[in-house]
Amino acid sequence: MLFSAFILGLISSLHCVGMCGPIAMMLPVDHQNEAKKVTQIITYHLGRLTAYAAIGLIFGLLGRGFFLAGMQQRMSIFIGIAMILIALIPEKIFARYNFSKPVYKVISNIKSSLGSQFKKKSYKSLFTIGLLNGFLPCGMVYVALFGAIAMQSAGFGVLYMFLYGLGTIPLMTIVVYVKSLLKLPFRNKIQKAIPYVAVIIGILFILRGLGLGIPYLSPSNMSLFVQGTPNCH
Repeated sequence: MLFSAFILGLISSLHCVGMCGPIAMMLPVDHQNEAKKVTQIITYHLGRLTAYAAIGLIFGLLGRGFFLAGMQQRMSIFIGIAMILIALIPEKIFARYNFSKPVYKVISNIKSSLGSQFKKKSYKSLFTIGLLNGFLPCGMVYVALFGAIAMQSAGFGVLYMFLYGLGTIPLMTIVVYVKSLLKLPFRNKIQKAIPYVAVIIGILFILRGLGLGIPYLSPSNMSLFVQGTPNCH
């Protein structure tokens, strides 16, 4: 299921263009020195990958707890259903309930810190911008975190979110050079594909949880990454 992380990142970057694209466009990079500009953009992405890996560790540990409790199959089905619901329910409905309100102060502090970093032009500030950017709330990141929980392992949770982050890099890099990607007509056309991809990945997690005995897709043994009982002959 790790392959789904990169695909989800690749597709959700179409959403990121609209949400985080302005941040990428405002990066304090050296536009006169192309080689330096590339290394600066890479530094920004390393910050984002670090943030994703960190939250992947936390949610991977959570998934490990479900695995040890013997709930991995039910959890995989629940995660698949949750992914599908998030993809199909309009964002305006989620907005009514303001799920981010309990952590509004934290988010506000992140945004304030993020804004101050744009005044600097050091590699440290670029890494910090990427790091803070990665911790900003995002619906598609939430979907990816469900995948990290389903990995049943802290290490694989980190890897899942790292691969998700890698998938977002190509388009988030292109947007620095091609500003037209932020134009509304383009974003509207592309974002229509996002729910379909999220639903497909959700279905894969449901099939995985059903344990139908289909190799790789729905194995009967849910212990894909951790072997619970050693085979002794």
